Amino acid sequence: MKKILVIDDEDQLRDMVQVALSQKGYEVLQAVNGVEGVQIAREALPDLILCDVNMEKMDGYLTLSSLRNDAPTASIPFILMTGLADNAGMRYGMELGADDYLAKPFSVEALYAAVNARLKKAMVLREQAEQKLADLRDNLSLMLPHELRTPLNGILAYGEILMTDAATLRPSEIAEMGQVINESGRRLQRLIENFLIHAQLEVIGGDAQKVAGLRGRQTVRARRVIEDQARLQAEIASRSDDLRLELADVELAISEEYLSRIVSELAQNAFKFSSAGAPVLISFAEEGSYGVLMIRDQGRGFSTEQLSRIGAYMQFERRVHEQQGLGLGLAIVRRLSEIHGGSVAISGRKGAGAEATVRLPKAR
Repeated sequence: MKKILVIDDEDQLRDMVQVALSQKGYEVLQAVNGVEGVQIAREALPDLILCDVNMEKMDGYLTLSSLRNDAPTASIPFILMTGLADNAGMRYGMELGADDYLAKPFSVEALYAAVNARLKKAMVLREQAEQKLADLRDNLSLMLPHELRTPLNGILAYGEILMTDAATLRPSEIAEMGQVINESGRRLQRLIENFLIHAQLEVIGGDAQKVAGLRGRQTVRARRVIEDQARLQAEIASRSDDLRLELADVELAISEEYLSRIVSELAQNAFKFSSAGAPVLISFAEEGSYGVLMIRDQGRGFSTEQLSRIGAYMQFERRVHEQQGLGLGLAIVRRLSEIHGGSVAISGRKGAGAEATVRLPKAR
């Protein structure tokens, strides 16, 4: 049974709402003012709150603000009831986090409609959150064992052979094993680096002073950084002939390290998810007060639904396509761009390639 809390200093209105909602099978709680309402909400955690705006002790706006600033009650749908539904008041309530308004006097039908709409929306949001959590668990359960064990197995297996049979191995065999160990180690290194960078960026993003410090850094030779990293990723993928570069000279307000990381992640994805022989275009141009980096491939692309779900630890169709990594690359690119005052747009169609466009502020 859904619980609904009614906060209003009018006894008659509270009783009317309780009778009406009880007939629909809801459990209704009452509070005579905001102070009492906040206390009941924290104890009972109702599924929906109906709250009057004008009340003594604590009005509806303060009640709403108090509940939104408290983690257990922050997401409870909240409907403000008022006889003075002016635009300024409604806008202020929405800025505080109100989900809807009911203008007094209201009919029972209007009450039912508002309550049903808010509860239905809350249910949809909860189902979406649960699905995202299930997807995250699924991705992690598929990714982590594979990403940790595969390179470790290579390192341990060849390391053991070198320890026990080194005297019987030809130099070429030793060199081949050394190469596998090196590649496996680098794969583990990249995995750990991405995890640490993503965690670091989440911390930095909440510190205004650190963000300001990052935005004060510059890359004077952005073209060289982009070209060097693009050629490196093309060489690693054995696809140097597929790389196409169209680069302008633009100075950016971002460090060389972070610009290189952005190019590295996007270029690596472009080569990873497209076939050998298909061109990968990397362009860099000036557009107003921004430098615009664009990387386009002709790979398998994204569906509309996949584009909406891009985030950390998210990979798509991993059971179908062999992949490496934890899906952190695009999340790191997006966070780096946002922290530096820029933006990222990912577009494309299923089977028709993908295009990533990064806008970063120019150096002052």
